[in-house]
Amino acid sequence: MTDEINIALSADSALVLLALLARVNEDELITFADQAEQRVLWDLEAALESSVPTVVAGDYATQLRLARDNVRDAE
Repeated sequence: MTDEINIALSADSALVLLALLARVNEDELITFADQAEQRVLWDLEAALESSVPTVVAGDYATQLRLARDNVRDAE
């Protein structure tokens, strides 16, 4: 039996995190201390992809920009 931890994210935060994970997972310069770290990132990215419908939207770039604007700290 595997213990699970559930984390609630706003839709905007989930989209921003998904974009970050996609970049990290594509970056060949990232060094992992153990392959398990990479596996966890892959699994998290896959879970978010299936939960965030915006990734297949035609206006993904616009939606990501708006999500970043909503998540960013106020200046």
